[in-house]
Amino acid sequence: MSCGECGICIDFNCQPRYTVSVDSSTIVILDFGAQYTQLIARRIREFNVFSVVVPCTAPLEDILAYKPKGIILSGGPSSVYDADAPKADPKVLELGLPTLGICYGMQFITHHLGGKVVPTDKREYGNARVDVIAQTKLFAGLPAKLDVWMSHGDSVAELAPGFTLTAQTDHAPAGIADEKRGIWAVQFHPEVHHTKNGTELLRNFVLNICGAKADWTPEHFIQSTVERIRKQVGKGYAICGLSGGVDSSVAAVLVQRAIGDRLTCIFVNNGVLRKDEFTKVQASMRDKLGLKVVAVDASKRFLSRLAGITDPETKRKVIGREFISVFDDEATRILQELEQQGVAQHDAAGHEIAWLVQGTLYPDVIESSSVKGPSQTIKSHHNVGGLPENMKLKLIEPLRDLFKDEVRRIGRDLGMPDEILERQPFPGPGLAVRILGEVTPDRVALLQDADDIVVTEIKRAGLYREVWQSFAVLLPVKTVGVMGDQRTYAYTCAVRAVHSEDGMTADWAPLPYEVLKTISSRIVNEVPGINRVVYDITSKPPGTIEWE
Repeated sequence: MSCGECGICIDFNCQPRYTVSVDSSTIVILDFGAQYTQLIARRIREFNVFSVVVPCTAPLEDILAYKPKGIILSGGPSSVYDADAPKADPKVLELGLPTLGICYGMQFITHHLGGKVVPTDKREYGNARVDVIAQTKLFAGLPAKLDVWMSHGDSVAELAPGFTLTAQTDHAPAGIADEKRGIWAVQFHPEVHHTKNGTELLRNFVLNICGAKADWTPEHFIQSTVERIRKQVGKGYAICGLSGGVDSSVAAVLVQRAIGDRLTCIFVNNGVLRKDEFTKVQASMRDKLGLKVVAVDASKRFLSRLAGITDPETKRKVIGREFISVFDDEATRILQELEQQGVAQHDAAGHEIAWLVQGTLYPDVIESSSVKGPSQTIKSHHNVGGLPENMKLKLIEPLRDLFKDEVRRIGRDLGMPDEILERQPFPGPGLAVRILGEVTPDRVALLQDADDIVVTEIKRAGLYREVWQSFAVLLPVKTVGVMGDQRTYAYTCAVRAVHSEDGMTADWAPLPYEVLKTISSRIVNEVPGINRVVYDITSKPPGTIEWE
């Protein structure tokens, strides 16, 4: 397992050098472990400038491989004096590229260039007021007083040689600069919505200071990605793990555009799909997108592997391994057919060339493993942390650095219909992570019926496109009820609906009482085995969107 410069990697402890054509302007973000790092990337992409997040430990040659127009050092939870504090190569500050430090990034710059950072007596978390005391290119056009979002326990006590103070709060320096060296830094977080002029500050850095070209558009992404995939696959063949959702569908259409009928999509019934989804998705993918689809009913196979398992991480990993096993079996069968036809391609070692296409997104990656930096693993997504180490297929993940809304924009430019692009996200492990406790055929059937009612009523109320996700969860809790003057003792169902921009954060959706009333009434009356319905009003954080 190795990693080169092709954007494909099956070693999840390393990172491809680049996954985008370097003919566009790129801003490289060094990740020091902040949960806000992905927001920096989002804000920059909103300027139509490509941004990429790499580990703070990335070698200089990997950073320079992107031919960056500028570098941003992210925030992070550590102190620069911690024994295990995340560190970048200090030479990154000597590259002569425009550099912006944010929060921990400001402290890193100060510490490594000869200044002093100390724990502050008055830590600043949340909203704060900043006074701009020196006009620099970074603050050009911004008000003299800024409402910002702070999150720090250390502060700069002494500036490094050559730096001047550009902004401050009542308690600590909030901005520094050495314009001769092209280095700027702020203690607050311009990437979050709570910093009112944060977007303008980042625009000043990216467009005015770095001189990046606003040429990264869906059309540009499509062209460069298709070209790269065509080069990667060569004359080989690919299979795509198709779920029917937005991500895998867009990934499949991109690869199909690159290699045509040498792509075969495999849609697997893993036994934990939504009600009637196995039939509906097949028809949609073939009729609406023109994809070559092989449908595999492996429901008994998956459910037997899940029997007796209650731990959510184990569920995800079991499902991930079984998916790959099914894909391996199908790839072998497909390649044998191609070989019989005399058209199969082989590599230098004589092995048949086969690629696996996945619709992995950036939120999947950042939550599953610390491939971008020292951020904490939240959960293993089946298509990232759940993949086996001895996987035979090589991965193509054309959407790995993108967010859901970016994928939808790319899908529209590909001419895909809204009924596919506007589908709410559905987890790869399916209903298995919405059934708390053991997954059994009976429990799957219960949840399928309850979930179908939730989705149907959300659509009937005209709310389906307004919420990010809406679904039912089956709890391993039975409660006493009364139905027809008789005592019941049945399962509890939770209803979940959230608003979100990209899946990284989410707020619970205040569904109208009448909609909730209808959902509850229908589930209790139409789904034998459930006698109580509750509504989840937890945001992310502290919770996650899915229950497992």
